[in-house]
Amino acid sequence: FPPSLQVFPSQDPLDRADFNAVEYINTLFPTEQSLANIDEVVNKIRLKIRRLDDNIRTVVRGQTNVGQDGRQALEEAQKAIQQLFGKIKDIKDKAEKSEQMVKEITRDIKQLDHAKRHLTTSITTLNHLHMLAGGVDSLEAMTRRRQYGEVANLLQGVVNVLEHFNKYMGIPQIRQLSERVKAAQNELGQQILADFEEAFPSQGTKRPGGPSNVLRDACLVANVLDPRIKQEIIKKFIKQHLSEYLVLFQENQDVAWLDKIDRRYAWIKRQLVDYEEKYGRMFPQEWCMSERIAVEFCHVTRTELAKIMRTRAKEIEVKLLLFAIQRTTNFEGLLAKRFSGCTLADGTVKKPEVPPPSTNPFLEDETGTETDEIVIEKSDMDKPKKPKVPDNPFHGIVSKCFEPHLYVYIESQDKNLGELIDRFVADFKAQGPPKPNVDEGGAVLPSCADLFVYYKKCMVQCSQLSTGEPMIALTTIFQKYLREYAWKILSGNLPKTSSSSGGLTITSLLKEKEGSEVAKFTLEELCLICSILSTAEYCLATTQQLEEKLKEKVDASLMERINLTGEMDTFSIVISNSIQLLVQDLDAACDPALTAMSKMQWQNVEHVGDQSPYVTSVILHIKQNVPIIRDNLASTRKYFTQFCIKFANSFIPKFINHLFKCKPISMVGAEQLLLDTHSLKMVLLDLPSIGSQVVRKAPASYTKIVVKGMTRAEMILKVVMAPHEPPVVFVDNYIKLLADCSTDTFQKILDMKGLKRSEQSSMLDLFRQRLPAPPSGAENTGSLSLSAPTPEQESSRIRKLEKLIKKRL
Repeated sequence: FPPSLQVFPSQDPLDRADFNAVEYINTLFPTEQSLANIDEVVNKIRLKIRRLDDNIRTVVRGQTNVGQDGRQALEEAQKAIQQLFGKIKDIKDKAEKSEQMVKEITRDIKQLDHAKRHLTTSITTLNHLHMLAGGVDSLEAMTRRRQYGEVANLLQGVVNVLEHFNKYMGIPQIRQLSERVKAAQNELGQQILADFEEAFPSQGTKRPGGPSNVLRDACLVANVLDPRIKQEIIKKFIKQHLSEYLVLFQENQDVAWLDKIDRRYAWIKRQLVDYEEKYGRMFPQEWCMSERIAVEFCHVTRTELAKIMRTRAKEIEVKLLLFAIQRTTNFEGLLAKRFSGCTLADGTVKKPEVPPPSTNPFLEDETGTETDEIVIEKSDMDKPKKPKVPDNPFHGIVSKCFEPHLYVYIESQDKNLGELIDRFVADFKAQGPPKPNVDEGGAVLPSCADLFVYYKKCMVQCSQLSTGEPMIALTTIFQKYLREYAWKILSGNLPKTSSSSGGLTITSLLKEKEGSEVAKFTLEELCLICSILSTAEYCLATTQQLEEKLKEKVDASLMERINLTGEMDTFSIVISNSIQLLVQDLDAACDPALTAMSKMQWQNVEHVGDQSPYVTSVILHIKQNVPIIRDNLASTRKYFTQFCIKFANSFIPKFINHLFKCKPISMVGAEQLLLDTHSLKMVLLDLPSIGSQVVRKAPASYTKIVVKGMTRAEMILKVVMAPHEPPVVFVDNYIKLLADCSTDTFQKILDMKGLKRSEQSSMLDLFRQRLPAPPSGAENTGSLSLSAPTPEQESSRIRKLEKLIKKRL
């Protein structure tokens, strides 16, 4: 908007910046009839012009005195500014005078305040000096009289007072007092160490009759002295307290070997009880002497056990090693319950947080004995994980010495697992394949559960022994026997396919309800394949869970070395092979029927009847095999769906290839084949739920494959039924219906129609000429024609045949 409209808004079109006189007149007089009131409009415009002239005249006259008034206002403003400036200058001068007066008034006050502060500091310092001098004298006297109780309190006060004189050390008297305090501290330290040496000599096993009050007070003094004094006292006392242990359990003593390891832990328990009774009150509680004694015992024991096991490594057996480790880990657990671990190397131990309760049975407490057995369930894969329990601060403090010898345990597990696999193989041969039991939906082999139960037991046991390299070695053993189980128990027991074809004759296939003896596998063999497939699926899921649990147990730095992907791939191969066997069996059972179809004299068929005997034979085999497979794979529906998809991908292309072998075909023969093809299509669409009381909708992925493949077979027959005159129409219909630019396929269609070579040659030339330039365009057109062919593309006989099929269905 222009500035005038922003200040004085107006809706009058005459005030607009883009005013157009012609448009305004057209608005006032839109039609010829409106010109009748033109005089009235002109009068209004003239009245408005006169009003505007009056307004302009008034404004112009009012501006004659504006300049004079403005100059007068400016002069008044300048005078007001000058007056304001003068007042501000007066205020500033008065403020400076006031500040000077305040400084003169407060000068003496500040001087007095500084004097008071200095006097207070001097008096305080003098008092501290008096206290320091008196304290040093008293400290020296009490030290000579061994009055450690009084010294403990006095020494702390003297040290605190001395801190106030750190900035006065340049004064000789202060420096002298500081040196006397340091000398007194050194003398106290040496004197206290001598007292402890006298009470607890390093040599021999002499023990005092009871706790000493003097030594108890000496410990309080040691808390104030150099920390090295306290450490030396603790070191000497613990060394003297454990001297008997080193003598009793020397390497050459019988009780030193692993089979009597309980006696070591019984000894330290007695010593701790003896310490609490005799010396519990002598040392300050914050020294944690009981825990220090136990920790030093653990270090000594670990060193001694490592030494003796290196010397007698050949005598270590699995049972002996596990016995020693179990007793040791139990002792470490006892220490964790009794002590906090505050004296360990890190000095800080967090209290274990109680994890929230978990509903996953697979993740229950695994700190029990080595005989605990926890079954790994398939459903555990979908349950939440339990957070790892914080480590025991004493875990491994002694048992770490067993880690170099855990190869004995690993070799034992290798041997045991080998024997377990051999037993599984022998049991399978002795008991034979599992009995058919379709009601249970296909049973998992019991050996599978036994194997993973043993794996679980080994994993828990090994994690209690070590979470380092031995866990990696155990994982390698697990991988080895997972592969052996997959090949020896699963793949090794899959039924072997035979090279025979079933031996059915064409004559038998042409009879109704014959050909039911074609299937290569018996009912027991089909159930065995399904059982092996279910077992492999269980192993696949449980192996993945086993990998996760191993990663939880092993040290974080070794986690990346836990990888069971190869073993999971092995079980996937077993699953794939099992499905392929089931597909091959059903596919081979249908082969004689398809062979009979291709060898029938289709040019001699005189009328269209019910479905042909070969279709009945194929449907019979499907109804015999598929329900058995479906019921035995009820617990693994996804693999049953894979079986259906693979069978469809195998059977449909084979059926189409046998269609091409049916040559020549008469019009009636083609109609019969089209009827048979539609029957097979309906059976294949219903294949996932055929023979089932509960009808389920087939998976969309399977239905798409069947519809696409069998519709192509129907289109082939429709092209064969179409007249080949005129050739151009026939070629165009072929391209639209089949969307196939291959000359080989077109040649096969011509052979099925029984055309002569000369006619075929001209047809092929015309076909090559009529092919669309972009193949993708032809494919798109063909796909549209395939899904919805127009009536012009079909002959009257084809429409008649479709009506016949619908009527019979």
